[in-house]
Formats: sequence, structure tokens, C-alpha cells
Amino acid sequence: MASVYDFDVKMANGEMKSLREYEGQPLLIVNTASKCGFTPQFQGLQGLYEKYQKDGLVVLGFPCAQFGNQEFENIEETTSFCEINYGVTFPMFAKIDVNGENADPLFQLLKDEQKGLLSNAIKWNFTKFLVDRNGQVVERYAPQTEPAKIAEDIEKVL
Repeated sequence: MASVYDFDVKMANGEMKSLREYEGQPLLIVNTASKCGFTPQFQGLQGLYEKYQKDGLVVLGFPCAQFGNQEFENIEETTSFCEINYGVTFPMFAKIDVNGENADPLFQLLKDEQKGLLSNAIKWNFTKFLVDRNGQVVERYAPQTEPAKIAEDIEKVL
């Protein structure tokens, strides 16, 4: 059975990064957008990262412009916006597609492992996936789920 740690992803600087580097750590993987009604969730995601980072949690942000084109064209604008406006220090990666024929393979696995309501397609920005220390996807959260409401589940995988 494939694990999240089996994937390589493109970092914001264009270099590839193996998720193996996070092996043994729980992950919260989120498709993000800088110009969305849910964008203030960056603050809550950063709060979770700060609270649980010492216990091994890593939040991974993947900008996506598939929903209303709510992401900057330039990834440097995205990372700067997140840092300046929300103090984001968790890893942010290159802009990706999460649905369709060009969907990132990591997000294909996430969707296959935790299907959404009525469909496994991601419906909007800030869909969140919780991954345990074994690289298995244990939960999927809707975009409107505030990060603070995920804390109890995070504690279970720590």
C-alpha cells in the first residue's frame, strides 16, 4: 500500500523534495489559496504548526488556482503574502492542480484514501488531509472546517 512518504513534490523554488524526509511524522496537507474567503485559515494552520511542531507535526501547504483562480500567478508572491499576512513558517510548495488530468499524484492518493462527500474530487480551497506517522491518510476535512477543530484528531496521531 502506497504511503504519502513515497512521493516527491516540487518546492516553491522549483526543486524536488522527497516526502520521505518527513517519514515518521504526522502531516496536515492542505490545498491553499491566497485570495479566497478561507484564506484567513492560514493563521489557524500556522497556530497548529506552532503548537504541535515539537511533537513532530508538519503542515504542508500546496497553492492551487483551480477554484476561482484565487492564487497569485507567481509563487514568490504567494509565499511572501503568506509570510507577511499570516506569519506562515510551515513548508509551502509549488502551485499544483488537485483535480483533473493534471492533478498532482500526491493529491490523487489523498483523494483515493479519503473520499469526499458524494465524490472524491476536491471541491474547494483549504481541503485538509491528516496523515499519521506511517504515511497513511486518516482523515479528510472540508474547506470550511476551521483548523482549531482538527486539534483533537492531530493529538490522536501524535
